[in-house]
Amino acid sequence: MANALYPKFKEQALQGGVSLASGNIKAVLVDLADYTYDAAHEFLSDVPAAARVATSGNLASKTFTNGVFDSADPSFTAVTGDVSEALILFIDTGTPGTSRLIAFYDTGVSGLPVTPNGGNISNTVNASGWFGL
Repeated sequence: MANALYPKFKEQALQGGVSLASGNIKAVLVDLADYTYDAAHEFLSDVPAAARVATSGNLASKTFTNGVFDSADPSFTAVTGDVSEALILFIDTGTPGTSRLIAFYDTGVSGLPVTPNGGNISNTVNASGWFGL
C-alpha cells in the first residue's frame, strides 16, 4: 500500500466538516500484521485495537502554508508491543468511534518500521510536510 489520505476525511474536508487547525491531531503507530488499509475506513474504531501500538500526544506547531499541512515531529513515550510498519494521523475526539482518520503512511517515514523496546520513539515528518491539498 502507498501513503494515502482517507477518502472520508477528504470528503469531510471539502464540506467544511473537519478542522485540522482546532482539532487534536495525533499519530498512532500501527502493526500491519493486524491492520490493512481500506479506503472505506473512517474512524479510529476501524483500526483494530491490537494494531494500535502507541499513540502520540497532540501534534504541535501545526502549519498550513500554501495548502500543505505540517507539524512538529510526533513522539511516542515508553513504547512496547509489536513491530510498527505504518503510521496513521487522526483527529482525536476521545472516542475511537468518532475520531476521524486523516492519513495512512507506510512508506517514506523516517523511523519506520520500528521495533518497540520500552523506550521513546520519534518519527520525522517529511521536509515538505504531511500532505498538501
